[in-house]
Amino acid sequence: MATTFFFYDLETSGLSARDDRIMQFAGQRTDMNLNPIGEPYNLLVALNDDTLPSPEALMVTGISPQKTVDEGYTEAQFAKILAEDVFTEGTIAVGFNSIRFDDEFVRHLFWRTFYDPYEWTWRDGRSRWDLLDVVRMTRALRPEGIEWPTDANGDSTNRLELLTKANGISHEAAHDALSDVTALIEVTRLIKNVQPQLYEYLLKMRDKKEIQKIVNLDDKRPFVYTSGRYDKEYAKTTVAFPLTSGKNSNVVVYDLRYDPTELVGLSVEELQKRLFAIWEERQNPTFVKVPVKELQYNRAPAIAPLGVLEQADGWSKISLDLATVEKHKKIVLENPHFAENIRSLFENRPEFKKSTDPEAQLYDGFLADRDRLRVETVRNADERQLADYNPEFVDERLSPLLLHYKARNYPRTLSQSEIEAWEQWRSARIKAQLPAFSESLAKLTTQELSEGKRFILQELQLWAESIIPAED
Repeated sequence: MATTFFFYDLETSGLSARDDRIMQFAGQRTDMNLNPIGEPYNLLVALNDDTLPSPEALMVTGISPQKTVDEGYTEAQFAKILAEDVFTEGTIAVGFNSIRFDDEFVRHLFWRTFYDPYEWTWRDGRSRWDLLDVVRMTRALRPEGIEWPTDANGDSTNRLELLTKANGISHEAAHDALSDVTALIEVTRLIKNVQPQLYEYLLKMRDKKEIQKIVNLDDKRPFVYTSGRYDKEYAKTTVAFPLTSGKNSNVVVYDLRYDPTELVGLSVEELQKRLFAIWEERQNPTFVKVPVKELQYNRAPAIAPLGVLEQADGWSKISLDLATVEKHKKIVLENPHFAENIRSLFENRPEFKKSTDPEAQLYDGFLADRDRLRVETVRNADERQLADYNPEFVDERLSPLLLHYKARNYPRTLSQSEIEAWEQWRSARIKAQLPAFSESLAKLTTQELSEGKRFILQELQLWAESIIPAED
């Protein structure tokens, strides 16, 4: 089983993996030396008549709902392509901010189409990697050999289209999925060529067993950590310390850049107020944050042992020093109640309100073994078989999910009662989306837009008129 990369990118109808939909998928398989294997993928996925896309998103992508309907695959067809042809054995799925964004859309797609939402990232030698944090750590620790862009305000930025421009990499159509994939492969090649040691090291860090060798609660040691959650002025990089356990066997880490003296004396209630403070409260000049975050082992975090800072003037690059790190670590270790308080807060932190929509209930639990065969039967059934299939699912999420699956992909299989139930759900979903959609559309209508964007705006208006349910 040969290991290969599959670089991929999505264009979507909005930012929510639970509520929005994939509209374009592009990807390219390469060998481990980044040489292309086969032809690239560039597919559209038909938007269903239960979704009002974000007008702002479509102003960026330039893809109209009508184009996806005319040229795109159904979700069931697209999921089959991903499962059988794209995320094959030994594939490392690679993107740019993909673990937090694109991968979540793929998971929810698989959930809606009766595929396992997780196996494509771990089973049979599969894994995933995210180049955004690789770029961030390279910029922070080993920037030599690469031109690093800034935005219009002179602030550091790692936006893909600016990174390619600064380094003379062709990127003709930013925010077109295939163009973004091609550009990402070249950025990956650039890092591999100019910083091969860091590149190979971070590639290994997609394996959570490798991460646990550096970050664990049995042998607590400071480590270098690059994350989008950390301060921009320090290149998103700090020295962190394993503090306590988090949910799902993850670990909560403390940012040793910050003096914990004031924090260790706070009660659980006081820590809670600061940890979950709203944005406005955090803008107060007197506000002191609690610099902890959860490190998730299965998200390929960009971490490294402390020794990397001893090379190439690493400490000064992130504006830290060993004495500060040791001082703050000592305070944390001398106050074990602080770690216990933080553990309690993370274990009992407020949950997001659970959705009543089965399509948004992916993370509400794993499937029972008794349902797995039924789920497999659903996705392998043709239209005739699906019309006659009435499984008795153990998981209460699956029956309404099956109705939605049939309505979107095989509408002729629906009985009259199912048609009525689907239309009731579809109408409620559209009506919930309509206020934000209408407000965005109205704002864009008043702006100076290019001819292409004006066309997309008109298409959006026509799309809305065609799918908004008629008033009773």
